[in-house]
Amino acid sequence: MPMDFPGPRWKKGKESKDFASLAAANPMSTIVSELKASFISSKPVAILSGPDGSSILGVEPEQAMIINRAAFGHAIENTEAQKSWFQLSPEEVFYLYHSLNCIRVESQDKMQMSEVELWDHFRSGSESFPEMYKAYSHLRSKNWVVRSGLQYGADFVAYRHHPALVHSEFTVVVLPEGAEFGSRCGRLQVWSDLLCALRASGSVAKTLLVLTISSSSSCELSSPECLEQLLVHERTITRWIPQQCREQRCEPSRDEANRKVLISKKDEASMEELISKKGSVVFNHWAVILGFTVLSSLVAYKLKFRQ
Repeated sequence: MPMDFPGPRWKKGKESKDFASLAAANPMSTIVSELKASFISSKPVAILSGPDGSSILGVEPEQAMIINRAAFGHAIENTEAQKSWFQLSPEEVFYLYHSLNCIRVESQDKMQMSEVELWDHFRSGSESFPEMYKAYSHLRSKNWVVRSGLQYGADFVAYRHHPALVHSEFTVVVLPEGAEFGSRCGRLQVWSDLLCALRASGSVAKTLLVLTISSSSSCELSSPECLEQLLVHERTITRWIPQQCREQRCEPSRDEANRKVLISKKDEASMEELISKKGSVVFNHWAVILGFTVLSSLVAYKLKFRQ
């Protein structure tokens, strides 16, 4: 059964500024292309900063504006006017390095890292990095802004545009499937886990999006080359509410709504007449039964009296 999703919830700007029109005039795909064009010549350096895989990216002030518009990382306040710094997650670092090919990455001892070395570093910090990155890059390639969903009990949250303009629409849970993922394949297999995820998503006006990561053939997750063999299956899960599906399954268009109003006004009198006729028919039916019962009682009493 097709279900209706709540759709984007645009934030309210000052003086009733229309954020939906602003986002339509500046699509995220164009912004990311501008970021790639700005970064590809200078290739700013991201420095690995901790065992969790997070990195610090230093950019020029004019580049800071574009990376902020593209919604990568979180700006770090600093007093240095010549450079701006952003903290990036492992998925963001590898996406800028691998997919966009517009940054360089150095280790803490200032050694430049290759793609394989960076992949091994992120896998050593988190065993689930391959499937998490595949899910992240899948959504990013479709121009969704992807952020951590930890505060909602999910892996990610997905925004239609910049988080300053719109609320996130989806909480994203990543489910790996296949022997190569080992014991990480047991998520949401119990109904209670699924219901908890649905409740958590519904309570914050978001739709639960489950991304199942599987492989077309046996692949080795030890190399980033496995990304080409990983497949992503999208499933949205919503609660079935009988009242809503029976009476409010979909929002009617304006013409349909006006037509329904005209029909309801025209048929209101006839419906009341039909209800009154039905009531009179029921009343007459019970009157006949009552009369027949009384007549039968009188006949029986008369026969008994004669005997």
